Amino acid sequence: MSADRRYGVHVGKVAGVDEAQQVRAFWGRLGLPGLVDVHTHFMPERVLRKVWAYFDAVGPLTGTAWPITYREEEDRRVELLRKFGVVRFTSMVYPHKRGMAEWLNEWAASFAARVAGCLRTATLFPEEGVERYVAEAVEGGVRVFKAHVQVGAYDPNDPLLDGAWGLLAEAGVPIVIHCGSGPAPGKHTGPEPVARLLARHPRLRLVVAHMGMPEYAEFLDLAERYEGVWLDTTMAFTDFSERFSPFPVGERRRLLELGDRIVLGSDFPNIPYGYLHQLQALERLGLGDDWLRGVCYGNGVRLFSQGIHR
Repeated sequence: MSADRRYGVHVGKVAGVDEAQQVRAFWGRLGLPGLVDVHTHFMPERVLRKVWAYFDAVGPLTGTAWPITYREEEDRRVELLRKFGVVRFTSMVYPHKRGMAEWLNEWAASFAARVAGCLRTATLFPEEGVERYVAEAVEGGVRVFKAHVQVGAYDPNDPLLDGAWGLLAEAGVPIVIHCGSGPAPGKHTGPEPVARLLARHPRLRLVVAHMGMPEYAEFLDLAERYEGVWLDTTMAFTDFSERFSPFPVGERRRLLELGDRIVLGSDFPNIPYGYLHQLQALERLGLGDDWLRGVCYGNGVRLFSQGIHR
């Protein structure tokens, strides 16, 4: 059976008009003006090619093929988001070693300046100078940070990051943080390092990527404990992720209770199924239209209107 049939996706059609019409029909039925997607990836071309090469080889990590559905040129990827009606999105960049973060931030600032709808994004890494370039990004109007504990292989409690976290907590800038142990665990992934970070910086506005997959319950616990902890839906609840990291049915009621701090994320373009499927996966949870309206639009608008950027 082909990968596209396993995940209920017809890749030959997924990037065409039919899918765009279905995505727009989804949010149109909810009475929304579009979608806010907090977890999309745009980055320098040579970096993105390396990311795609990683996913091309990720099968041994998950036991499942990971075809990139939207392996398109940058202009085409932006055009697709516009056709889907995504009115706000991000350029999630992240370094895997020292010396990358600052130039990635410069690229992301330039990208946001030339691409309408993209929220200016930045990243960080435990290294000398991190507090300086984080402060410069905040002063320059950054709207969201990305921290990738798994790829960066760093402890978020590294003393080199302490000043930067303090700045971000004070500014109220959201940080989308990949800290769960999926699709493969890292040395510093899991809820415990994040719990220690929040104990020291309880005002941080952390958006836990992928709902904390696979440690869903533990990250929901942190969201209940800290009002600044949000979660994004990236890849969660989809057929693909349910194969190896199923969301516990018994935890669904907490999705309702924390519904005002859950936001839409997709991981576009690096997903092995169509964009529409993430939306369908949220709808089939059966949590109601009001919940979907908040997750797909309202919560994202509120997230990015708080803090210093009003």
